[in-house]
Amino acid sequence: MPGSLSRSPGTLSALHALSAEFTALRRDIHRHPELGYQEFRTSELVAQRLASWGYRVTRGLGGTGVVGQLVCGQGGKRLGLRADMDALPIQEATGLPHASSHAGLMHACGHDGHTAMLLAAAKHLAEHGQFDGTLNLIFQPAEEGLGGAKKMMEDGLFEQFPCDAIFAMHNMPGFPRGQLLLREGATMASSENITITLQGQGGHGAMPHVAIDPVVAGAAIVMGLQTIVARNVPPLHMAVITVGAFQAGEANNVIPQTATLKLSVRSLDRAVRQLLNRRIRELVEAQAHSYGCQATVDFQGGYPVLVNTQPETEFARQVALELLGADQVVLQTAPLTGSEDFAFMLEQVPGSYLFIGNGDAASGGHGACMVHNPNYDFDDGNIAIGSAYWVRLTERFLSA
Repeated sequence: MPGSLSRSPGTLSALHALSAEFTALRRDIHRHPELGYQEFRTSELVAQRLASWGYRVTRGLGGTGVVGQLVCGQGGKRLGLRADMDALPIQEATGLPHASSHAGLMHACGHDGHTAMLLAAAKHLAEHGQFDGTLNLIFQPAEEGLGGAKKMMEDGLFEQFPCDAIFAMHNMPGFPRGQLLLREGATMASSENITITLQGQGGHGAMPHVAIDPVVAGAAIVMGLQTIVARNVPPLHMAVITVGAFQAGEANNVIPQTATLKLSVRSLDRAVRQLLNRRIRELVEAQAHSYGCQATVDFQGGYPVLVNTQPETEFARQVALELLGADQVVLQTAPLTGSEDFAFMLEQVPGSYLFIGNGDAASGGHGACMVHNPNYDFDDGNIAIGSAYWVRLTERFLSA
């Protein structure tokens, strides 16, 4: 990593000059939200902009993913910056002039803003960037539970575009606009989506002794699952097992044949994640057997723990301090129990995932509203700050 940094606000001033252009672009993307693997309009917009600025553009990784590569000088270092592009199946309720024009879809997580920030940085770096090496800008589809990062990697992302380090940024409501929050180590939780199917024997509710009731077995399993966190996970480690759905039967006097439970499971430690998966299977199968039922436990894929590497995070901290000063930087923020598929990329390439404040209660407005909410909106004031951060990080990492 490059050495110590001195504060240089000039980059921020330069990116403020692009704010109007990329605010308009962000709001255009916001008006036309697209779900994961359906980001056809968005990826086309991204690809055209990058190509017009001189980037070598590659499309199709992960279906609708786009990578823009810019090589300057003869330096051998390679940097990756990633932004996500997909929206959510939520009906927008902001009433803003740039609100979604597609019923039931909206950018409720700020991916439109992440894309705009990275594009603004891309334009500035193409026109004024001072660096020596290879810059890979990764515009990823399908972050929202669909594993677009993993799909891009399976399609050869890092074989085609090797990176010595990779970074990403997500907006965070509840913190002042533009504040940068960093953390080394485990930063976001792993997630598992698990479906449990219990097979019993249906019968009349008045004669339960000639049936095998999967509802009773399921109720016992719901309660038993909580003992895994209470009695198997070390007390100083975080773990969550949530049964979000329990579906069985339709009539009050009929014992159903089957029952289904749907689980969300999270942890901040890789070993704890393995422990949870093992104990869930053991407990469910044993508990179901004790009630005479058969159990099928279906692990439907999830995201690993997002772990930021120490050298890259320390470098990212120094860039943040240079750009904004200590008052606007949180050096070691608390971990989050939400999940993020950038974790897959960090399993293969060292790097860091940071946050930018989207507004707090004092600032009010839609930016302070939590993500995945119909009233949320990205704070356009972050476009200059976020893009300036990417410019400074690029120029420092790929310093001549």
